[in-house]
Amino acid sequence: MNFIWDKITEWLKGLLVSGIMSNLTGLFEGINGQVTEIASNVGKTPQAWNGSIFSMIKSLSENVVVPVAGIILTFVLCLELIQMLIDRNNMHDFDTFIFFKWLFKAAAAVLIVTNTWNIVMGVFDVAQSVVNSAAGSIGSNTAIDVNSVVANLEARLKEMDIGPLFGMWFQSMLMGIVTWVLTICIFIVIYGRMIEIYMVTSVAPIPMASMMNRDWGQMGQNYLRSLFALGFQAFLIMVCVAIYATLVQNIAITEDVSSAVWTCIGYTVLLCFTLFKTSSLAKSVFNAH
Repeated sequence: MNFIWDKITEWLKGLLVSGIMSNLTGLFEGINGQVTEIASNVGKTPQAWNGSIFSMIKSLSENVVVPVAGIILTFVLCLELIQMLIDRNNMHDFDTFIFFKWLFKAAAAVLIVTNTWNIVMGVFDVAQSVVNSAAGSIGSNTAIDVNSVVANLEARLKEMDIGPLFGMWFQSMLMGIVTWVLTICIFIVIYGRMIEIYMVTSVAPIPMASMMNRDWGQMGQNYLRSLFALGFQAFLIMVCVAIYATLVQNIAITEDVSSAVWTCIGYTVLLCFTLFKTSSLAKSVFNAH
């Protein structure tokens, strides 16, 4: 009977050990893939990220939004001219120079509206140049290897009893669920940012049409702040990835298998939480509320 029980125990241990190794290997490979995707996606301009969406948004902006911006621009320029005239003693005392000033403002406003797309893409080109420079400076290995966290993991698992192995197997399954949730969160942050960029740039001519008016100009200024916040959010994301890379590479090899694995998961949770904060942090830096 003992011989049969030993064989069953050995078979169960082999099954559990292989299951735990498979779960943990897939777990870390999934985390590594997501982190690598973060670094690659934030380093792309809107045009490079998806050329088809970029062309569609550009077409909508130039063919649908620009005519509306032209109407708003006409209203803003008329309002600007009226304000210039009534500012000087209700039109009883004014200089002819104000007409030249108004013509200069009108020409500048038309130039801004007709070149809005180039201005907006220029903002993101500047931001991506900073991101790419940062990637070269903070480039570090973000990959987590099971053996780098727990030395000789498989051999040490084989030394454990059936009870602890069952517990470790359930923990590895739970960690897989946590990682799946984190994968969704990272996907939302990265892809949600790019979709937000496309949506914001599609209506760019409208706020830019108000730039030359002192009362309405705040709309355009706030819009530019939001563009810079979106662009430099990618830089903050790269800083998050760099901090994460430093943390995971400094994980000490430990005797406690469960503690070491949960430490890695904790760092990944911290990364995900910080990614969600980058949007509000970037807006607070540029006061784009």
